[in-house]
Amino acid sequence: MADIFERLLKNQGPIGQHRERAHGYFAFPKLEGEIGSRMKFRGKEVIVWSLNNYLGLANHPEVRKADADGARDFGLASPMGARMMSGNSNQHEQLERELAAFVMKEDAALLNYGYQGMSSLIDVLCSRHDVIVYDAESHACIIDGLRMHAGHRYVFKHNDMEDFEKQIQRSTSLIEKQKAGGILVITEGVFGMAGDQGRLQEIAALKEKYSFRLLVDDAHGFGTMGKTGAGAGEEQGVQDQIDLYFSTFAKSMASIGAFIAGDKKIIDYVRYNIRSQIFAKTLPMPLVIGNLKRLELLRTRPELKDRLWENAGKLQKGLKEKGFDIGKTDSPVTPIYMKGGVEEATAMVMDLRENYGIFASIVVYPVIPKGHIIYRLIPTASHTDKDIEDTLQAFEETKKKLDQGEYKTEMIPDMAEYSAKRFEYFELKPKASKK
Repeated sequence: MADIFERLLKNQGPIGQHRERAHGYFAFPKLEGEIGSRMKFRGKEVIVWSLNNYLGLANHPEVRKADADGARDFGLASPMGARMMSGNSNQHEQLERELAAFVMKEDAALLNYGYQGMSSLIDVLCSRHDVIVYDAESHACIIDGLRMHAGHRYVFKHNDMEDFEKQIQRSTSLIEKQKAGGILVITEGVFGMAGDQGRLQEIAALKEKYSFRLLVDDAHGFGTMGKTGAGAGEEQGVQDQIDLYFSTFAKSMASIGAFIAGDKKIIDYVRYNIRSQIFAKTLPMPLVIGNLKRLELLRTRPELKDRLWENAGKLQKGLKEKGFDIGKTDSPVTPIYMKGGVEEATAMVMDLRENYGIFASIVVYPVIPKGHIIYRLIPTASHTDKDIEDTLQAFEETKKKLDQGEYKTEMIPDMAEYSAKRFEYFELKPKASKK
């Protein structure tokens, strides 16, 4: 009989295999100081482009006061128990009403976490007879929810409406054949890596031709997209065609929790059947009170969203003018696509952090194909013109080094050894040429 732990230690996964050399720098880094556009990383100030603090609410004085008042008045324990049993409050219900009104739906139900919430929503909505049609670039929380789904699921190519309709037709044929079940379509309002919006308008238009329900994960669109900030559905003029609207508080509201909004009867069904909430402790009162204040600022301070978009526009315009490929983003999410191997990406990240003071998230193989590098920059209302100028210059200079082969190093450095020398000037060590 095999030892489960022995198997795990032999194969620690595509990311875990680099744990010893990457921990604390490339993986599980520690950003210190007040949350903002400039923080400390390993003792040095860096311009941070990795936080989804879109509207700059994480350290907004009114938000900090509301969080502190909530903790002072109620503590972290209140209310005790699961929401259904003993953990409900007037404030929880008030937040649900205000969320529903903000996203123009009849009702909303609070969820403890976005990731857990989406995964468990799929479980509560779909039976083994139902078919799910979903976008190929859906977030991991959707994919994990699909893994629990006992019925059929069909994936369509990212934002490809021809393939979407093909999968809807396949689903319709299967439903007719088995004489049971329905179709749930899942997509995103804004895709968090590429920054492009989901084709909500085109998908909604096909609801007249085919019978399906539409669930939209708008984690990156809530608070940032649309005239009022109600999301990508409002931006595209189809908010009323979205049957279930989902978002987390972890992005524009810089908090913890999530919600699902839609017709009251369906939300009531979810409220009384979603196991991850029925059997879990309710959101603590300080979070609820803090989220009420955050939602108030989303409604009453449009200048925060305006500032976010001003910064996003300056950053994206500057990158394009310098010849960078930022794909098809039509949201604040700003990807930068480059060519290079893992070793080059590693060296470039270290150069950006150590010599230029730029902290940005990067994606390489095995998450994306070999030979490709994607940086993802998240502009916020807190970034300054100087932050943007310094970042554009840093990327321009490091991109030249990448293209000239200066980042071809022997291997990812041993981070334990590097930690002892972290205050020394970072020098690149070119790979020896082959004779």
